[in-house]
Amino acid sequence: MADKNPDLSGLTLLILDDDTLYPDLLRQSLRTFGARVFIAGRPEEVLHEMPGEQVDVIIASLDLADEQCIEMIKQYKAVHPETLFYLMTDQDYDNVETSLDAVKLVVDDYIKKPLDTTRFARMVETSLGRPRTGNTSLSVVEPLISRVKPYFLFRSAAMRQALANLPEIAASGQTVLISGETGAGKELVARAIHVLSPRSSGPFVPINCGAIPESLIEGELFGHERGAFTGAHRTRKGKFESAHNGTLFLDEIGDMPLTLQVRLLRVLEEKKVYRVGGESPVPINVRVIAATRIDLEKAVADRLFREDLYYRLNVLRISLPPLRERVDDVPLLAFHFLERVFAEMGRVPPYPSLSDETIYLLQHYPWKGNVRELRNIMTRVATMLPPGTKKVFPLHIMPHLEEAVRALPLPGEQSTEGIFIPAGTRLDAVEELLIREALKSTGGNRTHAAKLLGISLRTLRRKVNEKKPE
Repeated sequence: MADKNPDLSGLTLLILDDDTLYPDLLRQSLRTFGARVFIAGRPEEVLHEMPGEQVDVIIASLDLADEQCIEMIKQYKAVHPETLFYLMTDQDYDNVETSLDAVKLVVDDYIKKPLDTTRFARMVETSLGRPRTGNTSLSVVEPLISRVKPYFLFRSAAMRQALANLPEIAASGQTVLISGETGAGKELVARAIHVLSPRSSGPFVPINCGAIPESLIEGELFGHERGAFTGAHRTRKGKFESAHNGTLFLDEIGDMPLTLQVRLLRVLEEKKVYRVGGESPVPINVRVIAATRIDLEKAVADRLFREDLYYRLNVLRISLPPLRERVDDVPLLAFHFLERVFAEMGRVPPYPSLSDETIYLLQHYPWKGNVRELRNIMTRVATMLPPGTKKVFPLHIMPHLEEAVRALPLPGEQSTEGIFIPAGTRLDAVEELLIREALKSTGGNRTHAAKLLGISLRTLRRKVNEKKPE
């Protein structure tokens, strides 16, 4: 069921902005959600515009956030601590700079012009503790989440679906194939399967089949006898023997050489290994969990992976979604990683929280490196965060994101080449906005602006003169 429109009825909002048009457009849009909205061009106008009103939300343009403005808001929040304060900027978050330390003490978040008013209204609803719309109950899946919580964190529907049968898979003892992109958490799932299985008291032995040279991987897996080759001064157990009565995790199985795939298939069928240079079989009791980032079915079709081995591994299957398809997990994981780094650094709780806009930014980042990339970025953020910071804002996150990606507009964010016109805006206001933006984009050249608007230069001059204050 789609979310209902946000409800700001009974709330009073104050917009501090000396722009001649945008605040009025913003007021019209926010009023559609039931809010009372006042506008002031300068901080000293506030008492004149709204005498005796208690303000629930203050939105101030970054250009007006001087010491006088911040001090006024700081004093107001000291009396009304529940009041929300947002700084509005038309700059990219990584370019936002403020030398006012007082801002850090009172600002609840940074927001960008032009504002997505529906999303902003929902942000206000959440921040003020109003009931969230839609069904967000996790009660039906809490038993599963609570069982695997020590090993990995999630609450998204995509992960609940992927791991719905994890307890049964763990208990079965069968071979498991886990597929997913790099950094999606395949090894964590494998470890959870092991810990939840009857083999939990035995060893969990991981090996990355793509990280070991082809000339060495056979000895790593199966071991070798003394004297089997130059330098083999003693008998050495392989990973299969080390995992006896436990679980062997074969990560990136798709990178295993074809010649070795034949031997692996034989071991899985016979449950015996032959060490390199050895003639006597060594019995093993091992559960195998394999993982791959590549499409093994395609690899089979391309003759890069043995079909018989594929079907021997693909008894039980878990397909992990990429992080960009489980955005509900992003805030949970982000704060978990922040908290972990703060604890390792010896920082004393309470730890800085994530602002709503930061969460939105993180949830709409593509995360090509999945959970591993998120962990690395939050580690950088926690390490570089200035002392005394109480909230993580987008300006703290942006420098650590890939430059090519952060330059792209977020979903729902207005392109710098366009303008935002809220529903219900008066026609004369729209016309004024279009004329102003055309002149802005042409550097004030009226001839070029008239061409952009599809009107004559004479018409443009008349309209500009009509809108000049008398």
